[in-house]
Amino acid sequence: MVLEGGSIDVNGAGLLLTTEECLLSPIQARNPELSREEIEATLGEYLGIERVLWLHSGIVGDDTHGHIDDLARFTDAETVVIVSEEDKSDANYALLRENWRILSHFPVRSRKLPMPAPLWFDGQRLPASYANFYVANQIVLVPTFNDPNDRVALNVLAECFPDRRVVGINCVELVWGWARCTA
Repeated sequence: MVLEGGSIDVNGAGLLLTTEECLLSPIQARNPELSREEIEATLGEYLGIERVLWLHSGIVGDDTHGHIDDLARFTDAETVVIVSEEDKSDANYALLRENWRILSHFPVRSRKLPMPAPLWFDGQRLPASYANFYVANQIVLVPTFNDPNDRVALNVLAECFPDRRVVGINCVELVWGWARCTA
């Protein structure tokens, strides 16, 4: 079975989060020979997963085709943060609302993280998201984008990780650098 690190997120208590876009779509097909049921069984066998929580699709601009680490993440065994877009004219608005609706049916608490304003390179939207944070022993490193929502996202994550220091890392140049390397 083929997986990348950002394609799944686990809570350590039997739940796994992913997207249909990432693991089931024929575009960038990771395991075209496996059905949803076979993927779930394999994840159960190898990772001890009891239930896979399938969201629909990832954020616009995500070249990984639906990686969960730009969309929704466990912050503890019972809580998921999920990005949300409030601007109805934004391409992410409808798909993120759909994912929120799907998540509401799962056995987890849900918290919204805002989206930063879109970042663009050569007419291509870049995958800027606060959900792509890194959890370490004493700290949580959170991408920031010189955006008013940086503070909102940092505050939400600080509430979710009260035993860790939450630190923003300016990632504008990193996201632009990624785009230059793949262009």
